[in-house]
Amino acid sequence: MTTVSLPWPDKSLHPNARSHWAVKSRATKAARTQAYWLAHMGMIELPEGPIAVRIVFHPPDKRRRDVDGMLSACKAYLDGIADAYGVNDNRFTLALERGDPVKGGCVNITIGG
Repeated sequence: MTTVSLPWPDKSLHPNARSHWAVKSRATKAARTQAYWLAHMGMIELPEGPIAVRIVFHPPDKRRRDVDGMLSACKAYLDGIADAYGVNDNRFTLALERGDPVKGGCVNITIGG
């Protein structure tokens, strides 16, 4: 089991954002690349079949956010982790949790276990 701690997703990645496609594309590529390298550094051997992935969202403030919106903003992170392990992300079994707010916000993704 390994945990990857990533920054709060760029505002252009949130589903309700009205960003220009080029801005969103750059943010998506940056998030995917960052998740790839952080996951690659802490790689573990994954089992065959489903892969348990636990995501804990620590927002940057106490504003109300829905979990599905936070998950959508983290799609590039999950894609980058799948790239690092060389697996299709359809094997991920997700468990989502809302954590306490932290300064700047973060997303902790635990793979395996």
